[in-house]
Amino acid sequence: MNQILSNVKGDRWIWLIVILLSVLSLLAVYSSTGTLAYKQGKAAELILMKHLFMIIGGIALMYFSHLLDYRYYAGISKILMVITIPLLLYTLLFGSHINEASRWIAIPGTGLTFQTSDLAKLALITYLARTLSRKQENIKDVKNSFIPIMGSVCVVFALIAWANLSTALMLFGVSILLLIMGRISVKQIAVVCVAGVVLLAGIMLLGPRRHMYLTRINTFMHPDKADPDKSFQADHSKIAIATGGFFGKGPGNSTERNILPHPYSDFVYSTIIEEYGLFGGVILIAIYLFLLYRCIKIVTKAPKAFGALLAAGLSFSLTIQAFANMAVAVGLGPVTGVPLPLVSMGGTSILFTSVAFGIILSVSRDIDEPKKVVVGEISVAN
Repeated sequence: MNQILSNVKGDRWIWLIVILLSVLSLLAVYSSTGTLAYKQGKAAELILMKHLFMIIGGIALMYFSHLLDYRYYAGISKILMVITIPLLLYTLLFGSHINEASRWIAIPGTGLTFQTSDLAKLALITYLARTLSRKQENIKDVKNSFIPIMGSVCVVFALIAWANLSTALMLFGVSILLLIMGRISVKQIAVVCVAGVVLLAGIMLLGPRRHMYLTRINTFMHPDKADPDKSFQADHSKIAIATGGFFGKGPGNSTERNILPHPYSDFVYSTIIEEYGLFGGVILIAIYLFLLYRCIKIVTKAPKAFGALLAAGLSFSLTIQAFANMAVAVGLGPVTGVPLPLVSMGGTSILFTSVAFGIILSVSRDIDEPKKVVVGEISVAN
């Protein structure tokens, strides 16, 4: 154990943030899974233990990911992209069909499902960071630089958006931020944006979930005219928040957890505010803002473009997803299926989120560790 702890490197504040979010996740999930346990005929403690196992597995993956030099992820990104595209296609054609969407692949013999968009996010961000950092000298070369970048962004966006539009839009936004940081010209970024809008319009008009997307947007824009069945989740989320007060009803005292369809995942933030009040909700927002601040410090200190782009892309992805989930819970956006990173109950999403944290810590570890300069036969630490 002492040897493991001695190998823990990188930004200590990020490690602390991960621990705080994990503890809060255990409290929120245990409190909000009573109805789920009843429906499944299980004890709530069994669901909690499964969730705890996933958190422990995630922390283990984060630990091993942060030990690997972040430069190796440049080579790994190519492999991930080669794997990701066929997996996304396979998911659309043969994946588990839930709520009119094929987002998951069942992992044989485990009882777990694997959401391929989680892998796609990691693959695209690492690939963009690698490509943008290596093409800096000829970044304006359309054939050798721009086409591969635009193609990867648009293909991954289209394949994810067909079944998971909210995740695809957030990933597309993170990709645009990386293109800006990677010194892609304004004209080329505009071309990518236009291509994204065209793909979005096609999916909104022709995709299998087009009716659901339009209904959710109409419900959000005109809540007074919405069908009560369609606004059910958003309405009860607001009730949970409104009844939470400043300090909440106390741990385990939520009532809306028994009414909301997904109080442990999509609407876990509503459950937290109902039980811990506005105070708890603001604290959670502050934790994610502090995480973004620590990640930005890593980005500004990273000596290599690849490390800076990698840390920036992953941190933006995590924080944008967090604030999107919380915005939906408080009624600032249409209902989506985006989980709250490291807080919502989930399977493989926790593992991939943990790997993303591990890669950010790997970049941070490279900054913190002293560099050795060899002078003659003497090794001197910088």
